[in-house]
Amino acid sequence: MEISIISPVYKAEKIIPTLVERIENSVKKFTTDYEIILVEDCGPDNSWQEIEKICASNTKVVGIKLSKNFGQHNAITAGLESATGEWIVVMDCDLQDLPEEIETLYNKAHEGYDIVLARRAQRNDGFLKRISSKMFYSVFSYLTDTKQDSTVANFGIYKREVIDAIKSMKDYYRVFPILVQWVGFNKFYLDVEHASRFEGKSTYTSIKLLRLAFDMIISFSEKPLRLGMKLGLIISSLSILLSIYYLTRYLLGYILVPGYASLSILITFSTGIILTFLGLVGTYIGKISLQVKQRPNYIIKTKRN
Repeated sequence: MEISIISPVYKAEKIIPTLVERIENSVKKFTTDYEIILVEDCGPDNSWQEIEKICASNTKVVGIKLSKNFGQHNAITAGLESATGEWIVVMDCDLQDLPEEIETLYNKAHEGYDIVLARRAQRNDGFLKRISSKMFYSVFSYLTDTKQDSTVANFGIYKREVIDAIKSMKDYYRVFPILVQWVGFNKFYLDVEHASRFEGKSTYTSIKLLRLAFDMIISFSEKPLRLGMKLGLIISSLSILLSIYYLTRYLLGYILVPGYASLSILITFSTGIILTFLGLVGTYIGKISLQVKQRPNYIIKTKRN
């Protein structure tokens, strides 16, 4: 198989026919040896029924239905493990990633690149989403000591060796763009057009995004723990200096009545810091517990073609 195109599907019943048609029109320009893998992440609409209809008349389309909603990145993993192509394209189903760009990505990859990532030079998202995304990736880059680009998401083309390396990683929390950055290989960033949503709105709420961001930081970096240790050392040093200062003033007779306010503030602040980082350590332990259980990232309920 020359190329596999993977798209995780969630609440996209009205988009799927157009998505498949536009992907085929793009891919047929350079090969007839392809497959389109649609992974339905157990959404509340009739997306799976639409996928089944297409699979019944088009053997180039592979339909995978998960047993429950495992999340976008686990759905991508399911697609990766079913793909047989020498080249694999990953793209979202909402048609903001333009299928017409697949040919451009494919041609660029054949110039000698293992990975060609689609960079959204001008994102067609709301102002708040663009700003929050940029802020998050800046913080994430700092906390993980990596370089992350807010204009790059899942859309790109990847050589088989790259996908095999990503599949070999057994992380319980999987975020596809972060795994791509981690494995290395020869990358190229290609500016592409980013479209408005074809239909509906994003299913990522602010709460979901914050939860995903927290899981990403905890799962891919221990730097928050190191920062906590540094903060603890700084507070300890300041408390020693403060103790020396108050002891000196007491011995010189400047302090006749102990200060209740300063003592209560000090205790409250220190206790808050301790509890915060105890909670952080507990979160890391919880993530370790989930990892060592080695539960599957997804379960396939039904497969077509």
